[in-house]
Amino acid sequence: MMTLPSRVAAIAIASLFLMGSAFAETAAPATSAPAAKPAVVHSAASMECSKEADAKGLHGKERKKFRSECKRQAKSGGAATKH
Repeated sequence: MMTLPSRVAAIAIASLFLMGSAFAETAAPATSAPAAKPAVVHSAASMECSKEADAKGLHGKERKKFRSECKRQAKSGGAATKH
């Protein structure tokens, strides 16, 4: 037969095991799919410069340089240069 101190010890150990599950981390709530990135809105000047670069058949660094100059001039109010 169990003595009183051994019963108390057994109850204390059992309660520790039961309390451990109460303090365990819960799983993170299920999240929906990540939100899609918002579409980038380009300015009218940017779109026009892209169209001009397409018409000229520019690619790579040449296209980037052309668009940069074109947008800079559109911002200052001037017309785009024709290369």
